[in-house]
Amino acid sequence: MARTSMRMSAEERRESVVRAAVIEFARNGYRGTSTEAIARRVGVSQPYLFRLFPGKQAIFTAAAERCIEETWRVFDEASAGLTGEAAAEAMSEAYLGLVEDGEQLMMQMQLYVSVFASRMGGEDGEDGIGETARQLWEELFERVRLRIGGDAAEATEFFAYGMLINTLVALGYPQDHRIWGGFGVQSRAGRGAAGQGRAE
Repeated sequence: MARTSMRMSAEERRESVVRAAVIEFARNGYRGTSTEAIARRVGVSQPYLFRLFPGKQAIFTAAAERCIEETWRVFDEASAGLTGEAAAEAMSEAYLGLVEDGEQLMMQMQLYVSVFASRMGGEDGEDGIGETARQLWEELFERVRLRIGGDAAEATEFFAYGMLINTLVALGYPQDHRIWGGFGVQSRAGRGAAGQGRAE
């Protein structure tokens, strides 16, 4: 019984590390984040941190996995029982709510930057951040493609709009700004909901 309690405690602590890592990496990027900062946010020592994860890259990988899996969880819940355009619209609306959490959005953006930087530095080997990120992204793309009916072109359009949403949110455009007009999105304050998140 004591062993089970200890194991659960370690799992809970690992979860705390992943949550803290998402915040730190989102704010400071891979290279700008120290394991010391993550340990401090969790309230553990660095040696204990390295008992849970073998190194900084492993922590970043876990944070990246959490970011992509959280995106799919939101998509999956929003579009349950739907397909085609109805599923795409439901996922788009849910995505707008998801990226209102600036740390979720910035973790995603930092992932792309980190992969590019590792490629430019010649560090993107089979066990590198890039390989993991590409695999996660492909899995997300395939899940969405299947949910909206299996058409690759429609899935590509869906993700293209998502990347534009990322840009507009990151730049700080409020949802009632005219630049959102092509999405049919109005202010949450005005509607109490995000809107479709896709062009009509």
